[in-house]
Amino acid sequence: MNSAVEIRGVRKDFGTVEALKGIDADIPAGRLTGLVGPDGAGKTTLMRMMAALMHPSQGELRVAGHDVTREAETIHRLTGYMPQRFGLYEDLSVQENLNLYADLQGLPRGETAQQFQRLLAFTGLAPFTRRLAGQLSGGMKQKLGLACALMAHPRVLLLDEPSVGVDPVSRQELWRMVQELADEGMSVLWATAYLDEAERCDQVLLLDEGEIRYAGAPQALTERIAGRSVLVSNLQVDRREFLADALDQPSVRDGVIQGGAVRLVLAETEVSPELSALVAGAGGQLEPAQGRFEDAFIDLLEGGTLGHSAIADRMEPVAAERDIMVSCHALTKRFGDFTATDQVSFEVRRGEVLGLLGPNGAGKSTTFKMLCGLLKPSAGRAEVVGLDLRHSGSAAKMQLGYMAQKFSLYDLMTVRQNLEFFSGIYGLRGTQRRERIDEMVEIFHLAPYLEAFPDSLPLGFKQRLALACALMHRPRVLFLDEPTSGVDPITRREFWTHITGLVRKGVTVLVTTHFMEEAEYCDRVVLVNRSQVIALDTPDGLKASVAGPDCPDPSMEDAFIRLVLAQQEQAA
Repeated sequence: MNSAVEIRGVRKDFGTVEALKGIDADIPAGRLTGLVGPDGAGKTTLMRMMAALMHPSQGELRVAGHDVTREAETIHRLTGYMPQRFGLYEDLSVQENLNLYADLQGLPRGETAQQFQRLLAFTGLAPFTRRLAGQLSGGMKQKLGLACALMAHPRVLLLDEPSVGVDPVSRQELWRMVQELADEGMSVLWATAYLDEAERCDQVLLLDEGEIRYAGAPQALTERIAGRSVLVSNLQVDRREFLADALDQPSVRDGVIQGGAVRLVLAETEVSPELSALVAGAGGQLEPAQGRFEDAFIDLLEGGTLGHSAIADRMEPVAAERDIMVSCHALTKRFGDFTATDQVSFEVRRGEVLGLLGPNGAGKSTTFKMLCGLLKPSAGRAEVVGLDLRHSGSAAKMQLGYMAQKFSLYDLMTVRQNLEFFSGIYGLRGTQRRERIDEMVEIFHLAPYLEAFPDSLPLGFKQRLALACALMHRPRVLFLDEPTSGVDPITRREFWTHITGLVRKGVTVLVTTHFMEEAEYCDRVVLVNRSQVIALDTPDGLKASVAGPDCPDPSMEDAFIRLVLAQQEQAA
């Protein structure tokens, strides 16, 4: 089998930090290979070396037969690289970005028109050539990034988490395009935090702490946990409480909420007497479940997190003063002639997790900002803890914590300074302020990074810091706008352990997410599209609403895609 990339004893050191520790691997030519691993595993470092943007400290790395150290210019011509962060110019139009990348790749002027036409048709961006890149939706930005990476007909395509922050409909389109390229013989390396994507690749490389823990077909790794995935349904107790207790069992490697049920991965094929007793005590029913690549991933890395949140354990329960903690009635926001949200109405009860889902540009973040008092509605009313945000915005803001989609941190301040700043604006003073900062540093493992700037942190620690700042003042309502976008599954589980622990203490949570597995944790889901609410139900209710002969057991992603497309077809 021909190799698109050959990796032999490759090390990469950044000072005293060993990013890659002498790895060996072959990436096959003409195939789609997934690159997965926890935050800080070395995925982006490896991909940047494949693109000849940095050199190995030791070892040999060859791409399309060329050495990255000695033949960098050749590799630049043979590879297309789409970086993790949006690598385009947001103040240039779609066409201007394409023109720029064609010039950078040295394409002859006579070839560009035909290539532009082909790429615009392939990505569906032909109607948007005059739109500024910064005004594109998340999915359209990624399609433009892909078009630019394909400009010079590369033999090897390197995609560093191209689907982060992209809704399921756009993600499906992006996957279809990349799969088509692989089917035509292009060698594609796709780094991803979505393990359902990795499961569909021809092979995967799993990196952890600079070492390759697995290389091969994803199905072969999944087979290692055969008989160890189970579903606990018909629970007569709070499913969050059951999950927390189950994760504290030594015989349980991993667990997640799946609608009204709980999915567990066991350490052994036999169910332990302790777990059997826990299930029986909860009135649940235990049955085998089909193993997933994500189950095998977590198992290989020796499990997820324990079930109880340290921050939730230290909080006093939220006083049951009122049942409805957040409400919006006919909430509307217009920007000139554009209506971002149109007559949006829902209520969120104390201790409830409400998911706000929808495609990129549907109006989710705008709704969030109005409910947080950051945007003034054009019409309608929004209330938090009974306070009308039009008249009591400052008082309402002190009752809530907000973790923004784009980090609400200050990059010119250190981690310590960010913690001090947010504790101050939330009214913490003196001994209480110092104690809360120390508490957040301990719980979120921030001690090694206190003098670092947020922009230099690994993604998972940026998210931990942002969550710490949002929780500093013990809010009764928590707004989370895509809190785990781009983080690995283990970090994602850590976040949801905290969130579910807070909810059990009575905290009310509103969350947006493009991870449909996270939507399963919600008590109810509001699905918005084209600025309007198109569905409001439990996760299981939404799935049941799209079930049919062609899809008898739909996933949350199936439900999302079918409901959104149905509304779009109806509006057409």
